[in-house]
Amino acid sequence: MKILENLKYAKNHEWIKVEGNEALIGISDFAQHELGDIVFVDVPSVGETLDKNEAFGSIEAVKTVSDVYMPVGGEVLAFNEALEGEPALINSDPYGEGWIVRIKMTDPAELNDLMDATAYKAEIGL
Repeated sequence: MKILENLKYAKNHEWIKVEGNEALIGISDFAQHELGDIVFVDVPSVGETLDKNEAFGSIEAVKTVSDVYMPVGGEVLAFNEALEGEPALINSDPYGEGWIVRIKMTDPAELNDLMDATAYKAEIGL
């Protein structure tokens, strides 16, 4: 189970990688493993400004559908269009090619409420 040190993590298993005032968001290796084979990703909220912990889309796996949530508030700037043709990128590369959305953060101070890699490992029992 890979947990990257340079990311922040939410209790709902989303990760966030900060790049200036923008950030990439995806789901953790733990989350993709729990979901199983991902077959569809739905992100209808491009262009919307959403609050922290608000759902910005859903991930459909073979046996379940799970919402994905904003770890911090912000405007959804882009959806990873590669996921339309190959949603399993989240399974094979959750922290790289499997990113889900790019956002412009509303309040970067909200990052302080997220877990670092050590705390996230403890949260999931690693």
